[in-house]
Amino acid sequence: MTGLLRARLIVQRTRFRLDAALHAEPGEVVALLGPNGAGKTTALRALAGLTPLSDGHIVLDGRQLHDQPPERRPVGVVFQDYLLFPHLSALENVAFGPRCRGEGRAQARRTAMRWLTRMGLAEYAHVRPDRLSGGQAQRVALARALAAEPRLLLLDEPLAALDAHTRLEVRAALRRHLEGFDGACVLVTHDPLDAMVLADRLVVVEEGRIVQEGAPPEVARRPRTPYVARLVGLNLYRGVADGYTVAIAPVDGAASGTFTLNAAEAQTGPVFVAFPPSAVALYRTRPNGTPRNLWRTVIDGLERHGDSVRVHLGGPLPAAADVTAAAVAELDLVPGRTVWAAVKATETHAYPA
Repeated sequence: MTGLLRARLIVQRTRFRLDAALHAEPGEVVALLGPNGAGKTTALRALAGLTPLSDGHIVLDGRQLHDQPPERRPVGVVFQDYLLFPHLSALENVAFGPRCRGEGRAQARRTAMRWLTRMGLAEYAHVRPDRLSGGQAQRVALARALAAEPRLLLLDEPLAALDAHTRLEVRAALRRHLEGFDGACVLVTHDPLDAMVLADRLVVVEEGRIVQEGAPPEVARRPRTPYVARLVGLNLYRGVADGYTVAIAPVDGAASGTFTLNAAEAQTGPVFVAFPPSAVALYRTRPNGTPRNLWRTVIDGLERHGDSVRVHLGGPLPAAADVTAAAVAELDLVPGRTVWAAVKATETHAYPA
């Protein structure tokens, strides 16, 4: 099947081992996510042939790539810092790929101009990289990778070097260009928004292995590790369910079985329970009524989080709560303050672990 990627990437180092099975369908964008040192860049370099495999395989379009040198692989790479040739114009940078593929100078330049036009950069064809903005350089790097007609496109943090405003514009443009690419694409990023907007499927790597994968909405709704929960902005706990009641496993020193959460869904056995920080209400004194989930806690710290203030709560159930700046002042929320926290059962989501 054209554009189909099947890979088992095993890279063994002295203190690190990557063992990840990756696949991508024709036209699919797969985003690799994970904390620093998880193995994302190692996986990308292995696919490109820049890091040798200790074991495993890479098959693209039914062709084995793992025994081929980088220059023989139908792979295009856009690096985080773009790595444009500083002494060449944008046109000559993009023409480099077609030239390496065997096109004559004139034909390669025509191919390059077509790609620059598609990227909206025709007027910058004869400009060198040091005269381009970050967004323009990113598009030239993408054009250079695509002009070589790769069957596998690798993007290493392609938006990381851009400022916030440019990133917004270029992210939208990159999505349009990727929609027209019929090969396989693997994207490495630390930014969850880049992944959610650009990717068809997310693959989360931690400590050299895949811990979760799926469509962005599914991963966002059902995180399976604390890293993924932080990535999508949820509080996450593991426990054992008996109907609507979940006994939470020890968290930061809390004793097993001493805390329970009431969930919106009835489950049985090992489960995860998740809820957003916006679902946590804080009170200086015990509130009236009987909230299904109520506990006394201590404020560990506060930080600005978008238009809200994120309050970090300590045991017995460590959690993050998002409140307004006015609420911080009204409740006198400061580190060390004891408060009451409440979460409605209808705001929680329980699912099998």
